[in-house]
Amino acid sequence: MGLYVEFISAYHTDVGIKKKTNQDSLFLAEAQTLKGNVFLSVICDGMGGLSQGEVASATLAKAFQNWFREELPVLLQTDITPDIVRVSWRELIERMNAKVLAYGVAHRVSLGSTVVALLLVANWYLIVNIGDSRAYCFVDAPTQLTKDQTVVQREVEQGLLTAEQAEADPRRNILLQGFGARATIEPEFVHGLFVPGTLFMLCSDGFRHRITPSELWELLNPQILESEQQMYNNIIYLTEMSKYRYEQDNISVITIKAV
Repeated sequence: MGLYVEFISAYHTDVGIKKKTNQDSLFLAEAQTLKGNVFLSVICDGMGGLSQGEVASATLAKAFQNWFREELPVLLQTDITPDIVRVSWRELIERMNAKVLAYGVAHRVSLGSTVVALLLVANWYLIVNIGDSRAYCFVDAPTQLTKDQTVVQREVEQGLLTAEQAEADPRRNILLQGFGARATIEPEFVHGLFVPGTLFMLCSDGFRHRITPSELWELLNPQILESEQQMYNNIIYLTEMSKYRYEQDNISVITIKAV
């Protein structure tokens, strides 16, 4: 079934209304293979409190781009599974994390990034997440697939905050870990199956703070999205809505629909 899935996609990134630089880095690519069409999308959000977050985010996005071009074709010659890709991605992240840490020491700077990446192969998906960028899927409603690695999310899980309180908490951007920020990191991996008609969305935290789930569903319901242009127009509308509501962070989003 998965061999005949095709994808339409759209992406957008915006510096926002306050910051002078955009520390977000994006990558997305599709390839036709003997396993069917495969699609990789990545958003890396440079950690704004650190001096060179854009270096960390660009380094990791470029590493995933190289992985797609050089390592994935080799894996596709085998009986590729989410577990096989998980091992490959963990090695990639650990290798690049050490490289960025060494850069920071050599240049006496602090740098870090979140990352959320999504690979679609045949009828399965794999996501890796570090930080508070997110992955969602849309079938009957927006469903968050990743878990924020933040102080407030930990307190929600401990019963100290409600989800609504967490969204308004001034500590909501304090990360428990980030790529390039410390020697040891523990990525979150999520995998599952999907069917044609499913829409996936990756976003930096700036995209979602000011948008409600019902507003996301109204504009990204896969049943109404029939073209890449329509999808692009809708994510631009949501981005401008966030800016109108005074979102001050960089804003990035990628949407992919299986058709």
